[in-house]
Amino acid sequence: MFGVVPKALWEKKCPADARNRIQLAMNCILVHAGGKNILIETGAGDKFSAKFRDIYGLDGPFLARELRRHGRELHEIDIVINTHLHFDHCGGNTHIEKDKVVPTFPHARYAVQRGEFEHALHPNERDSASYIPDNYVPTRSACKLSLLEGDRTIAPGVDLIKVPGHTSNMQCVKLHGGGKTAFLLADLVPTAAHLPLPWIMGYDLYPMTTLENRKKWIPEIIREGWIALFGHDPRTPAAYLRERDGHWEAEPVKIT
Repeated sequence: MFGVVPKALWEKKCPADARNRIQLAMNCILVHAGGKNILIETGAGDKFSAKFRDIYGLDGPFLARELRRHGRELHEIDIVINTHLHFDHCGGNTHIEKDKVVPTFPHARYAVQRGEFEHALHPNERDSASYIPDNYVPTRSACKLSLLEGDRTIAPGVDLIKVPGHTSNMQCVKLHGGGKTAFLLADLVPTAAHLPLPWIMGYDLYPMTTLENRKKWIPEIIREGWIALFGHDPRTPAAYLRERDGHWEAEPVKIT
């Protein structure tokens, strides 16, 4: 998760267990905009085997239960946005029903960048383990997939912005309304611990592109006073970013 940063440094912020795993979240965002219920990211889902679950230490609470806790049923979701198609961001797109993998959200359109979907169909040797076709191919088979070309406003106050680096076609999400703006950094900055510029994941296919986009977006979030949303931070999913003594810090924001 920290690329070239030595463990002696990163474990001070993210202690590892006996198997060298750190605690991470798969934060999903429920938005109501333009009369639509929009779900951003769907986590790893529940289709994984016992072996897969053990390797990654996957545990709940899972998405369907959390949506119901917030008063939404699966059939009420109108749009699903995937920032990219790695299994920990889109596994909940589908589920198993009567031994068949089908879309989890029967009335939703699924939105992802076209280039990301095309790469996910034919990943290379370096990232093939991150792409599981059952997570996204059934959405196309069910004619529920919207393939985007670049930046797009998908609903009032919901802007999708292509930000390559982690993958060549990852997209971030800018949410604005009520006088506030929030920016989902996705895997550009997966946790608050990743705010220092060199703390770039080893998973990133294009780390120098990630670096340039971090130099662009983090200062803009600070300058504009936006709320930063972290996709994998278990303790600080949302924060205002501040610059202090030449360092970037996250000031947590309470969210519901």
